Amino acid sequence: MHSAGVSGQLVSSLLTVIITTSPTPSAPSTELVSAILSSFRIHCEALLSCRVIVVFDTYDRIAPRARLKKGYVTPDGARCFDLYRQNVKRLVLKELGLGSGSDMLNLIVGQGEAEFGYNGVETNFVSFSTARTADGRVTFVEPSKRLGFGLGVRSALRLTETPFVWVQQHDWSLVSDIPVKALLDIMQITGSDEGTPIKYICLPSVRMLSYAVSAHVLHFPVLRELTASLKRNFVTDSGINIPLTPLFFWHDKTHIASTEHYLTRIFPTRLSMMRGAFIEDTVGHRARNQMKEGAWTKWASWLFYPDEGQRLCLRHLQGRTWEGTERESEKKALWIARNRKPDTAELD
Repeated sequence: MHSAGVSGQLVSSLLTVIITTSPTPSAPSTELVSAILSSFRIHCEALLSCRVIVVFDTYDRIAPRARLKKGYVTPDGARCFDLYRQNVKRLVLKELGLGSGSDMLNLIVGQGEAEFGYNGVETNFVSFSTARTADGRVTFVEPSKRLGFGLGVRSALRLTETPFVWVQQHDWSLVSDIPVKALLDIMQITGSDEGTPIKYICLPSVRMLSYAVSAHVLHFPVLRELTASLKRNFVTDSGINIPLTPLFFWHDKTHIASTEHYLTRIFPTRLSMMRGAFIEDTVGHRARNQMKEGAWTKWASWLFYPDEGQRLCLRHLQGRTWEGTERESEKKALWIARNRKPDTAELD
């Protein structure tokens, strides 16, 4: 593992891990979050020494048919999500070596509010509760109404005390070693560099392989020129090469970012993000349009680019449709049974 020799204490002083989760067909099973934490242990163990904030976004309404992106769950989905939250709390505390079960009774509780939209509307806020361990290693955030990914991340950022965050959705697992300490070193070194600021680094999924020579870049002269001038190997003080290429979008999938940059660039005012919205669906497109006009340094977004963009770092676990190992196996067996060709003997 690239980060095997990295001091976990040093990484933990710089980075907070924000995990966002919400109703999923696999609930109350914790398989999704368990897969994420297992991938940390295999590919970036230093993350398990960091402070962790888990945001349990909830649903908007109970309906006959689930539409998770809109916040609709079935009655069974609502029941399962209540169990899921408790199961995830136990899992996270156990995986971080902080106990489980009865230890949840010792969490320190608090309250907060997530405002949004026009401040003249008194109902434009969502209250949330927090529960944290005494040492501050883990904080759980539970809103009273659905926040959406954007406001969920903002709520966690406001609780963050470290200069950088690792933002992790519940269905993107690591599949390659991530040199997190070196990435943080580069972000610190270039923090005040006006020419090549590094404020956000996204990890590549399958659709982002060979990004620097993809249509997302080559079809736009300004983006081609920016890539030609900025793409490079950055070198840490300890001599580690970190390959990066400019990224002309702000993705929600797994990324590292400057906490201050996140709050000031993505969430400058309460009007920046409406309840229920995703960052990439709103600010992400606005950022790309500005970058096409040359305003890339305003966003300072990069893509980790190992092996010239050929190495995959993330795998999507399809949290919106995947129903868990047991239910998926049952569905597969049922499909096989329904589509099995009858034996010749059965026809006689």
